[in-house]
Amino acid sequence: MLETKRIINEVSPLAEGLLCESGMEMVDLEFQFEGGRWTLRIFIDKEGGVTVDDCANVNKELGDLIEAKNIIDYPYVLEISSPGLNRPLKKEGDFIRSIGKIVRLRLSRPINKRRKFSGRLTNVREGMISLLVDDGSLVELPLKEIDKARLKYEFNN
Repeated sequence: MLETKRIINEVSPLAEGLLCESGMEMVDLEFQFEGGRWTLRIFIDKEGGVTVDDCANVNKELGDLIEAKNIIDYPYVLEISSPGLNRPLKKEGDFIRSIGKIVRLRLSRPINKRRKFSGRLTNVREGMISLLVDDGSLVELPLKEIDKARLKYEFNN
């Protein structure tokens, strides 16, 4: 676990710097052992969305940087992709850009005996988010207590 955190902490600023130079942002970064191998997965985005070429270019450049700095000295797979329709929300700016959209989230500890919430994001201010839940009530939740949050894609008929 400590090794995983070290790798994330070393790769994260490299990826953010590289992406910033290219007009992109890092949405999320994961380093996990799955399917019998280590996978470093980075989700990127930019205004108008990322292309396959964007992902390929970042993969090559970031892979070269990680290798040059000898951050990971055992076999792993580097995956670069867009966050997709159910984009994770990590930073306050992610939540602000998502006002008006439906989100699903899990808290690190229960509030009013609940950890999971789903609803329309109506506001973000002073470290709190406002969520209009299915029963029509407005719930205020602290950003710092959100363990995991994702956009829920709305299908329009």
